[in-house]
Amino acid sequence: MTLQSPQATDVEIFALIKELSGKLIERRRRREHVSQQSLAKRVGRSERWLREIEGGVATSKFEDHVRCAHALRMTTPHLFIPLMAMEHKMAVPRELLMQDDLWDLEREMLEAVARHQASALVRLSSRPAQPGKRDR
Repeated sequence: MTLQSPQATDVEIFALIKELSGKLIERRRRREHVSQQSLAKRVGRSERWLREIEGGVATSKFEDHVRCAHALRMTTPHLFIPLMAMEHKMAVPRELLMQDDLWDLEREMLEAVARHQASALVRLSSRPAQPGKRDR
């Protein structure tokens, strides 16, 4: 099963996301020359727990992956982009998610959200008031 597979179940997709996240966390930890013991201590957990995160154990929690990523100064689009895509039944290029620095993509996404919000506010403020309805 891949992140692109239309027949993947939610459980399978969550397991793949955790596997991918664990690999990214391990790669970043090694690149930064941080020991498992040191990272586990930073997040207040055991080395065994961290080995499970890095191993992509399916029973690990998303918030634990976020905690590890943040301890390594990583953002977490590798967790949340696949979830959004899954909800919209869209494929996610695994190659994209294997990058542990998606800062520019995240920035563009947040700017798109801000533009959408600004546009919605303009639309709402330009609606004529309906007679007989009071503001709450």
